[in-house]
Amino acid sequence: MLQRLTIKNYAIIDHLEVDFSGNLNVITGETGAGKSILLGALSLILGERADPGVLFDKTGKCIIEGLFKVKKSQVAAFFQEHELDLEDQLIIRREVSATGKSRAFVNDTPVNISQLSELSGYLVDLHQQFDTLALGNADFQREVIDALVNKPNELQQYHQLFIQYQQVQKKYKQLHDNRDNANKELDYNRFLLDELSEAGFNANEIEDLETELQTLSHAEEIKNTLNRVYFQLKEDEQPILQQLKQLQSSLQGLAAFHKDMPALSERLLSVYLELQDIAGEVETINDHVQYDAQRIELVNERMALGYRLFKKHAVQTTGELLAIKDELTQKVDNVLNLDEQLASLELEQARLKETLEKAAAIITEQRLEQSAPFEKHVNTLLAQVGMPNARLKVAIIAGELNPYGQDTIDFLFDANKSNQFAPVGKVASGGELSRIMLCIKSLVAQSVALPTLIFDEIDTGISGEAARQVGVILKDLAKSHQIIVITHQPQIAGKADAHYFVYKDAKADKVTTSVRLLTNEERVNKIAQMLSGERPTAAALENAREMLTVH
Repeated sequence: MLQRLTIKNYAIIDHLEVDFSGNLNVITGETGAGKSILLGALSLILGERADPGVLFDKTGKCIIEGLFKVKKSQVAAFFQEHELDLEDQLIIRREVSATGKSRAFVNDTPVNISQLSELSGYLVDLHQQFDTLALGNADFQREVIDALVNKPNELQQYHQLFIQYQQVQKKYKQLHDNRDNANKELDYNRFLLDELSEAGFNANEIEDLETELQTLSHAEEIKNTLNRVYFQLKEDEQPILQQLKQLQSSLQGLAAFHKDMPALSERLLSVYLELQDIAGEVETINDHVQYDAQRIELVNERMALGYRLFKKHAVQTTGELLAIKDELTQKVDNVLNLDEQLASLELEQARLKETLEKAAAIITEQRLEQSAPFEKHVNTLLAQVGMPNARLKVAIIAGELNPYGQDTIDFLFDANKSNQFAPVGKVASGGELSRIMLCIKSLVAQSVALPTLIFDEIDTGISGEAARQVGVILKDLAKSHQIIVITHQPQIAGKADAHYFVYKDAKADKVTTSVRLLTNEERVNKIAQMLSGERPTAAALENAREMLTVH
């Protein structure tokens, strides 16, 4: 409930404070006095966009502050989610500087505008935002019926399931597109893979073949050199190894005569043993090196295949070629795996759709259950507000699954019992829309937790008995909600628990807007003026007193 609204430096308001009652608050005043300016200021603390052009004094800043009394359970989830301190009283403040910079605070804690707008949804229904044009909006019409069903948790569960369903659909489409694109390349990739698999190269094979070809191509030269080395080491008339052995023995024989001789003998022995080992390896290599024309031809063919594949795939090593083979294998396997994934997603889609259809059918049934009593109540209220021949009908048609069920909901209207129903937004006049909206809100308000409802000139296009009945409805609504109404109708003003008068005041060559709470006698005079003009007649005064005593 809005207890106090403080406005500083806004439009033609210098400074004012308004304390509201918890029931029916009526705001009246001359046209242009600034009644709607109050709601414009209020909209700022409800998250509306700030315009620096509204500053009364361009050298200062605009401050709008609202003091709300709230039930903690009503806003606990919001405060917990945004880590804000929750108290019995809630102070929302909005500051706008001349430069256009805007700041918002909840209990002196800074918040952003989106958070402010979200919080306002728990506190106030401002008719400027939720106006009669919304009657023709399909989302609004659905929200009205769902508010009457009053099972938000079921709708939320359905909505979350629908999001999951959409995500599976999106994933399926992406995979399907990927498979189609991959299939275009599959045959070519398979051809490349088969070619590499048939070649069957092992790691470093082409590099090893290059080395082998060098050996095979120079086999005769290699064998001649190895034979000469081996012969000189071991088989010459005076083999090097034999000479070294003799020299080593000679040095060893001098070991007793010089202290350095044993070391020299040992070193010479090491040389002898190393050359003996070399001779053995030379012999082994020599035995294995053979000129093999058939092998040379085979190696050349294998290398030619390798070089051709190098060029085809723009690589230079066997390792790179094998990496391409692995990549092609993965691509081919992925395409084959896509079919399995798609089949799995198809089953998941079918399962989710079946679950959604069952849940949507329940939601449809609940909406249908509420639509008939809703039509009856609205039509009764329409007669009460001066539209006895008007009829509202709710059309609920089940169709494709959507985020809110499977229904298309349309409010149809017939103003003259002609049974020619058409969408309400297309055929109802402005005055009719205002009264329809009031009737709808008076019903919906019983099902929603909004503590405060604000109506800006809901009485457009009506007068007399119809206006009185609008007042009756508002008075009844005020039993369980705080109602703030801007009106030009004395019949409505007479129903108020608190009557505020907006007027212009000239101070220091500046015209400002002020508001005051009227006393009972002042109310009689103002309502009489609304009935008969600036100078009310005795009859108007008497009529005004009657309006104030008959609630």
